[in-house]
Amino acid sequence: MPAEADRVAPHAAVDTAKQFLSTFKITGRLLVAISGGSDSKGLMLAFNDAMTKGGFSGFSLAACTVDHGLRAQAADEARSVAALCAERGIPHVTCAWRGEKPKTGIQAAARVARYRLLADAAQEMGATCILAGHTADDQAETIAMRQSRSLPDAPGLAGMAAGVLVDRRVWVLRPFLGLQRSTIRDYLASIGEGWIDDPSNTDSGFERVRIRQSLGGDAGLTLSQQAAAKARRHSSERMAALLAENAALFSGLAARVTPELAAQTADPDTRRALLCLAAVIGGRENLPGRETASRLATFLASGACDRMTAARVVFDHRRNGLYLYREARGLPEIAVEPGQRAIWDGRFNLVNSGPEPVIVRPAGEARNMDAGLIAAGLPEAVAKRALKSAPGIFPASSGPVPPDVRLEPHIGLYDTFLPCFDRMIADRIAALFGRDRYLAPPVHDV
Repeated sequence: MPAEADRVAPHAAVDTAKQFLSTFKITGRLLVAISGGSDSKGLMLAFNDAMTKGGFSGFSLAACTVDHGLRAQAADEARSVAALCAERGIPHVTCAWRGEKPKTGIQAAARVARYRLLADAAQEMGATCILAGHTADDQAETIAMRQSRSLPDAPGLAGMAAGVLVDRRVWVLRPFLGLQRSTIRDYLASIGEGWIDDPSNTDSGFERVRIRQSLGGDAGLTLSQQAAAKARRHSSERMAALLAENAALFSGLAARVTPELAAQTADPDTRRALLCLAAVIGGRENLPGRETASRLATFLASGACDRMTAARVVFDHRRNGLYLYREARGLPEIAVEPGQRAIWDGRFNLVNSGPEPVIVRPAGEARNMDAGLIAAGLPEAVAKRALKSAPGIFPASSGPVPPDVRLEPHIGLYDTFLPCFDRMIADRIAALFGRDRYLAPPVHDV
């Protein structure tokens, strides 16, 4: 007779799906990201079982497979998934990543492309959110990879978030993040379903595969991992409060931080709050690295009224505060066609709703110094320097600038991927830059 744990294990996936469905604020369609592997296939079938047999009326499933165009077998695998969905009456769509692929950083680029295609599919199919099949095994691998290159208190050691907002549009939720892969495969075996193994999952040329092999299947969620996730949420809340009390923005071009906050860079939350501001001011998608953080802390600890440049940002330390603005180097020029959107310098979103193309480049001499910045409290010298990196919109041909061009700050740290850990600090930065709050997740526990 099998042990009690063996009899219960196959039902854990469906029980987890039922529990997760009970946390939704509203019912609706859920889009499953499915590749045909055991994790995503188990996710879809477990949620389908939970909905059809668990009394969760008002919910429905749809599915999307992304073909990255990197393996010849991918198209056949997508067709296999489509056939499975048809058998279950689940609407399915295959989205292809088209265009030239980068020669380096292919996995990172594929991740961005995958989630954008999934977000497009979710909107087109009217889905409330996207469900992804990441497991406790994936979580353990992620944390192990980050431990190899992070300080002990690094925020990344919280691991993957249970939810991530993509492109400010739709939440990707990970309901199986606490389940081991073996549990999901036990469930599939119990209902007579197999799965497709991606050969890249055993290719030791990838760091994740090497980490997976070294872990040897040890994927338990430890108390230290849970504590790290809780600490990151608390850090986000505290950073938001620090910026609310001690930071001001000027037209998205410059920030002022109080002397009191600038003097506290030994505090990890203060230091990270300053680095978050610097990342957005500098148009970057990631926080400045350890070397920049160390240089900034040393610079501010000296108390000198001076300037330091790092990570595309000028840190201008004065008696009445620390000012941050983009350095006036490496500023791009881009053309934006009618009806198109673009991001300029990683700092501004531009939408051209007019009938003519426009050029975006540094305003330079075409823009007079904005007296409003000075009137708002920005020192004149800082205003002059900050305005050198201001965007200017020019007609692509002769004539006036079309009036139907909209410009707003871009928050590279969070506009593409916002982990639920960081919602508080992301909303505070959005408010500082005059942006709306980020979309709240559709569930209570994320």
